[in-house]
Amino acid sequence: MSAYIFRRLLLMIPTLLGIMVINFVVVQFAPGGPVEQVIAQITGTAVDATARIAGTAGGGDGVGMSGAQPAAGAGASGDLGSKYRGAQGLDPAFVKKLEQQFGFDKPAHERFFMMLGNYLQLDFGESYFRGRKVIDLIVEKLPVSISLGLWTTLLTYLIAIPLGIAKAVRDGTPFDTWTSVALVISYSIPSFLFAVLLVVLFAGGSFFQWFPLRGLTSDNWAELSLLGKAADYAWHMVLPVISMVIGGFAGLAMLTKNSFLEEINKQYVQTARAKGLTPNRVLYGHVFRNAMLIVTAGFPAALIGILFTSSMLIEVIFSLDGLGLLGFEAALKRDYPIMFGTLFIFTLLGLIVGLISDLMYVAIDPRIDFESRKT
Repeated sequence: MSAYIFRRLLLMIPTLLGIMVINFVVVQFAPGGPVEQVIAQITGTAVDATARIAGTAGGGDGVGMSGAQPAAGAGASGDLGSKYRGAQGLDPAFVKKLEQQFGFDKPAHERFFMMLGNYLQLDFGESYFRGRKVIDLIVEKLPVSISLGLWTTLLTYLIAIPLGIAKAVRDGTPFDTWTSVALVISYSIPSFLFAVLLVVLFAGGSFFQWFPLRGLTSDNWAELSLLGKAADYAWHMVLPVISMVIGGFAGLAMLTKNSFLEEINKQYVQTARAKGLTPNRVLYGHVFRNAMLIVTAGFPAALIGILFTSSMLIEVIFSLDGLGLLGFEAALKRDYPIMFGTLFIFTLLGLIVGLISDLMYVAIDPRIDFESRKT
């Protein structure tokens, strides 16, 4: 097993490098880069930009909003300024300083290798428009995403696995039919639509105002007792977690049912029944371990998936400042240090979780031998 783990760790290097290269190349062709974001703010054509964008971009070189306005009225536009949308009329020297501020005065391949060199030193750079280190921003937003991801994953498994087992045992019965209808409806409607419905019904939308609409805690959270803090936290988490669970447990429930049905129809189960074992003994003594292999081993990957990819719209709807919202805003503003920093960290975590999932297969069923595989 040690040789297999070593091979997998080595394979992570080219995989991670390939993902970073592909995304870096794609981003180079995306319009509306950080220089254009600043130009749009200066010229008043930005759709959604913060007032400190230009100040952040020019703060280190004496180039800010105050220095940009006269240049815009000068009517000078050179070849450098014309490279960017909306740069006509800006002083080429000002645009040149913006390029230097963001590092775009260097060739793309040089910027890429500099970025990788910094990542190897665990230096993920500083946000273009927030004025803070990327790693600090990730650490700050992590508790919100962990709260959503952890509770959603646990509740999803606690609901989906018993339901899937019950459906497998009662296959073909009215219970199986009606629960399948409910699962199809749940699977067909995205989580964010459930979230909107819950807001309308229970968060002061049109009917009741039983739950808060914004944030993870109340304004007076620091003044509450320990029990009060726990209750306040749970009160704020109810609607976001329910909306994510309802939209996500259907697939796992059907996976559990199909896995158990496959095992129940195997010969060893018929033999166990012929020996006079009780149905519960057959189900939980023989079927359970084999059927739960694929379900349990996928738990780490499911947690990571919910943690980093499934909560963005939920965070937006409920005003939860987590990693999903951070990544969304970074993509809109072309905040490349946040985009590539989070991509690197989350991709590395995903690769590690994939290895952990394989190790869980072996832990659950020692008959599985990855050591004999060559890749």
